[in-house]
Amino acid sequence: MARYAGAMNPPNRNPALIGWRLLALLYDFFPALALWMLASALFTLGYYLSGHPPRQNIAPFSPLQLLLWLACWLLTGAYAVVSWRRGGRTLGMRPWRLRVVAADGSPATTRALMRRYAVGTLSVLAGGLGFWWVWWDRDGLTWHDRFSDTRMLRLPNNAGG
Repeated sequence: MARYAGAMNPPNRNPALIGWRLLALLYDFFPALALWMLASALFTLGYYLSGHPPRQNIAPFSPLQLLLWLACWLLTGAYAVVSWRRGGRTLGMRPWRLRVVAADGSPATTRALMRRYAVGTLSVLAGGLGFWWVWWDRDGLTWHDRFSDTRMLRLPNNAGG
């Protein structure tokens, strides 16, 4: 854990407060929802084409439904990781001027971003505890910040892009 000391705030960088993070997460719900609807439509089409009656739904907690949930999680992860990798931000992060970077301020690696997404998922599944952790963490980091060695920064008003 000592490797994080002093790495949180590279010169001229501002960490993103929890409110900005949650607003970005709310905005990013909508692109994620669109991906989930697309995946669901494809799964439903495949289900019907495999001989099931048109008004019969995929059974709850069936292997096919669990596969659909996994596909939705992977699609959302791909959206997040590709967005972070290509510019440090998702669509939901843009209006709030947020950017994900490595702890030293350089662009984060794909591996670190995948770890960030995985730990962020665990954080949400734990009732958001990993987000609220910023209030107890000595460096003001979330679980996914700390375990991926990345940081979310809020850019100044005059920062472009």
